[in-house]
Amino acid sequence: MAVEYECCETGFFIHIVVVFLLVIFAGLMSGLTLGLMSLSLVDLEVLAKSGTPKDRLYAAKILPVVKNQHLLLCSLLICNAAAMEALPIFLDGLVKAWVAILLSVTLILLFGEIIPQSVCSRYGLVIGARVAPFVRVLVWICFPVAFPISKLLDFLLGHRHVALFRRAELKTLVNFHGNEAGKGGELTHDETTIIAGALELTEKTAGNAMTPISDTFTIDINAKLDRELMNLVLEKGHSRVPVYYEEPTNIIGLVMVKNLLTIHPEDEVPVKNVTIRRIPRVPETLPLYDILNEFQKGHSHMAVVIRRHNKIVDESSEKPADNLVKDVRVDIDGAKPPQEKTLKSKRSFQKWKSFPDSANNSYRSGSRSKKWTKDMDSDILQIDGNALPKLPEEEEAVGIITMEDVIEELLQEEIFDETDHQFEDS
Repeated sequence: MAVEYECCETGFFIHIVVVFLLVIFAGLMSGLTLGLMSLSLVDLEVLAKSGTPKDRLYAAKILPVVKNQHLLLCSLLICNAAAMEALPIFLDGLVKAWVAILLSVTLILLFGEIIPQSVCSRYGLVIGARVAPFVRVLVWICFPVAFPISKLLDFLLGHRHVALFRRAELKTLVNFHGNEAGKGGELTHDETTIIAGALELTEKTAGNAMTPISDTFTIDINAKLDRELMNLVLEKGHSRVPVYYEEPTNIIGLVMVKNLLTIHPEDEVPVKNVTIRRIPRVPETLPLYDILNEFQKGHSHMAVVIRRHNKIVDESSEKPADNLVKDVRVDIDGAKPPQEKTLKSKRSFQKWKSFPDSANNSYRSGSRSKKWTKDMDSDILQIDGNALPKLPEEEEAVGIITMEDVIEELLQEEIFDETDHQFEDS
């Protein structure tokens, strides 16, 4: 009798231990299902490369496990289902059937679902890294059953789920990380503004950031650099001044103001005798990123914005702008043009901009226009005995865009120099 009692006591103790282990195992599988499957591959890759030292270590351990998400999901669910199905069987040997059902439901719901999922949803990265070797063993054990099911899911739903943010979503996410949002973010207002400006720059075109021709200070190529014109150039404070021929909309080049340092106003040297550099011509639908890339090459930091009246243009057969222009000779011995042509009115301080609240979106284009060709660099414009470019009839110069205009769109703020402050105070 004593031996029989000891055997019953031992069997009862074994049943209790098995029930306890099944509850723990089911809870672990349930928690890992929520914790590991909620970690996207993008999040783990970001943490593995730029997280804290501990996060990098944890992410590096988890990445190989969650790489095949459907196989991991099937393995965890199979183990969880096996544990929950086995629990009532072992409880039935200890208590009555209705008590076993009641206990199994209570234990699974409380200790196998609610508590594990609550903990793993908060500390899923740490727990997943700790049990990663154990999960690998479970995946190999369940492989004969889980692999076919995972392949079926890959075929029906796709192999990988990459949760990348779209441009608008990423901009909103950056705003949430700003310290002004009150959510504990570390980014300052300037940082969030610049990041948002960079994300919006691909949607803005030259027509959004340009300075209209009517607000641009230009000089005639046949004008003379007398004291009045030299003082006006210095007063404007620009480093580059566009040069036009015959009419202000026919911009043919630009003059570097630093090249005028050695010229005496008393000599009244004609503008055509100084170094005039070529100026690129860009369509108003050209994205600002393309313009910025060309500005970075160092050929020119200023370009003429062109509007094409005939919208249907075969760009594949388009020739460089130098071959499309008409031949026009400079009037070498001509008289000095009227004063109203040589001296433009002061440039308006306020520019046409396309900041977030602006309604000037009529110039945007969905297609990315061609960049100006590499032949259109900032070489010296040859004047003596050579023809000067002139816009074709189907094109119209509508504005000037500079590196400063593009940077202002990126910063989403005006860049003030010494001359701008002088005009503002006056």
